[in-house]
Amino acid sequence: MKTIREINEKIKQGKAVVVNAEEIIDIVEQKGIKRSAEEVDVVTTGTFAPMCSSGVFLNLKQPKPKIKIQRVWLNNIEAYAGLAAADFYLGATQLPEEDPLNKVHPGRFVYGGGHLIEDLVAGKEVELRAIAYGTDCYPRRELRQKVRLKRDFNDAILLNPRNCYQNYNAAVNLSSKIIYTYMGMLKPNLGNITYCSAGQLSPLLNDPFCRTIGLGTRIFLGGGIGYVLGKGTQSRAEVRRRKGVPVVPGLTLSVKGDLKQMDRYWLRGLSFLGYGASLMVGIGIPIPIIDEEMLRYTTIRDRDIYVQVIDYSRDYPYGEEKVLAEVNYQQLKSGKVRLGGKEIPAVPLSSYFRAKEIAEILKKWISQGKFFLTEAVETGV
Repeated sequence: MKTIREINEKIKQGKAVVVNAEEIIDIVEQKGIKRSAEEVDVVTTGTFAPMCSSGVFLNLKQPKPKIKIQRVWLNNIEAYAGLAAADFYLGATQLPEEDPLNKVHPGRFVYGGGHLIEDLVAGKEVELRAIAYGTDCYPRRELRQKVRLKRDFNDAILLNPRNCYQNYNAAVNLSSKIIYTYMGMLKPNLGNITYCSAGQLSPLLNDPFCRTIGLGTRIFLGGGIGYVLGKGTQSRAEVRRRKGVPVVPGLTLSVKGDLKQMDRYWLRGLSFLGYGASLMVGIGIPIPIIDEEMLRYTTIRDRDIYVQVIDYSRDYPYGEEKVLAEVNYQQLKSGKVRLGGKEIPAVPLSSYFRAKEIAEILKKWISQGKFFLTEAVETGV
């Protein structure tokens, strides 16, 4: 048994042994669980994928005279202003008012909330327009100005209600026409299969019961440091599992961090043809190796992580969600899956390359004593 306090002391002294979730597999094969658990202190994980349930709280520096914002737009994308005078929330999937949406199907959705968040992080000027009804203490009724993230906002808090899905469906199309979904473009008659996870590097697959992850856990978020707020929306703990790993969508996390610390390389606007806009989010979570059981969870391999294949032409949209098959990530990452009597191309929506980059960055931060672990107030989310 090791405590997080003991691991942090080793980090402080430069003696902590930190490896990523890919490396730990070979280490345990060579040295076994017992010896590896004694030697390894932290296993780093990572994911870089579309996370639609994301957004940012912004607090605007008050102009003179002051304004109590009733409605507000940034680059003509409306943010929610039903808060205090200069606070508003910009969602990653919100679209500009002039966007034709799917009127000419499939819509392109070239610019949305996710792209706007990326622009802010990149330090670009964006146009802010606000209206108000005026009060004695906030007399201004209209505001139009160019704003930059670090110059014109007191605070910018990335606050994402649902990130880091613990496993997810793989999507196919059984119909005879192309369909456009949040799982990407799906070709007719089982023309392709799409999936979205880093598999063996994914944070919640390396701590499947959240023994070490919960309220207060410090994480890599968007290139900066963030924190877990607890379970995210749609989080489900009681799901069917294989060796502790859910076969269906399981747990999720709610996370937050200072947008001003972040890097556009790890927060990228995304357009889904025929569906909408979103945000690619980079997240990395360190897993403290507090005992042998914790280490065993981090040795999960792609071949042991199964997902359900769902038809998105009929079954998913109408809530039937019949399971066509179960495939593992080793099969999916090979680029081809055998289904319905034929081999079909498998296409990832997430980036394994970027996920590994995140795990390596987090590993470096910890090894250099720049990042310490926190003990969650509540675990088992």
